[in-house]
Amino acid sequence: MAIKSYNPTTPSRRNMTVSDFAEITVDSPLKGLTKGKKSTGGRNNLGRITTRFRGGGNKRRLRAIDFKRDKDGIPAKVVSIEYDPNRTANIALLSYADGEKRYILAPLGLTVGATVMNGKKAEPKSGNCLRLKDIPVGLTIHNIEMQAGHGAKLVRSAGQVAILRARDGKYAQVKLPSGEVRLINIECRATIGQVGNLDHSKIKLGKAGKKRYMGKRPHVRGVAMNPVDHPMGGGEGKTSGGGHPQSPWGQLAKGKKTRNKRKASSKFILERRKK
Repeated sequence: MAIKSYNPTTPSRRNMTVSDFAEITVDSPLKGLTKGKKSTGGRNNLGRITTRFRGGGNKRRLRAIDFKRDKDGIPAKVVSIEYDPNRTANIALLSYADGEKRYILAPLGLTVGATVMNGKKAEPKSGNCLRLKDIPVGLTIHNIEMQAGHGAKLVRSAGQVAILRARDGKYAQVKLPSGEVRLINIECRATIGQVGNLDHSKIKLGKAGKKRYMGKRPHVRGVAMNPVDHPMGGGEGKTSGGGHPQSPWGQLAKGKKTRNKRKASSKFILERRKK
């Protein structure tokens, strides 16, 4: 998908770029596979702000994405490629041979009219979903489960891709986009290929108002606050904080390892992510 730029008719237009949406084939989603999305404004059930700098934004409808891909042995035809405001990747509407329709993440190169399939009988080609034990070693994969049957949790953003490096016993070695090499049960499912919409990272918002459309309010720096509001606030004139960068609640940032050393899943990580 290409990137579209504008003539500098206003200061915000000068640096603004958007996707040209050339891959998108329809304007609206399938009504039966959407539902309303309630905006919280960063507040919890008591009405207290638990996530700062959120609020407003355009209304969105949630698309029901099939992350489990558990409809095995039935071919499905790609009906449309659609935009999803809730994620960076585009989505594809599948129509199965038995009449059921489901949304999936659109992998790179998937076009309208193509056929995809899930399960052991599926070929290892882009868009097909198989268990890790059935995928040839060395192939690129995405939309990966961490626990069999629980639905995909890993490698779901636009342009992301992982590599199936090896299999040993009941575990497969998967190299994730971060550089981390992780052991995942071979009964877990993954989709062949790379997530589409590669140019999403090249989009420039161009103006603060676009952040507001996304429901993100202005982010205030800690050093610009008073000492009562933030550990890095206060001081005469501009300061770099006077202490180590940290959150308003004292959680250190920029370098300190915050992962729990006793976390049970640490044994599944063979190589840490790139620093």
